[in-house]
Amino acid sequence: MKTVIHLVSGDGTEQETSLTIARNLLNDETGSIDDVAVVAQADGMKAIQTGQENEEQVRTLLDDGVSFKACTNTLEMMDLDESDLVEGVETVPEGAVEVTRLEADGYAYLRP
Repeated sequence: MKTVIHLVSGDGTEQETSLTIARNLLNDETGSIDDVAVVAQADGMKAIQTGQENEEQVRTLLDDGVSFKACTNTLEMMDLDESDLVEGVETVPEGAVEVTRLEADGYAYLRP
């Protein structure tokens, strides 16, 4: 099974919940989770920026195989550059389109 977590809120609790869910999916004892992706857009981008409180947690998840994808449209709207993101986060043209594409590829959708 594959799961995509849609991170759109700037609320610290929701961001922490999303990252905790990603960790829990990785730690699934049944071994049925093959892939975990987090797509960030809108205020959810705060969770994957360098210098933010979740930076170390994002780095650890990246190291453990979670893919993080950042919406390029949001980067432009927030006047951010790819260098403002935690190293290893990839960019996609549109966050919502990426979520839709992943769902079409069999990913289950989660939004805390």
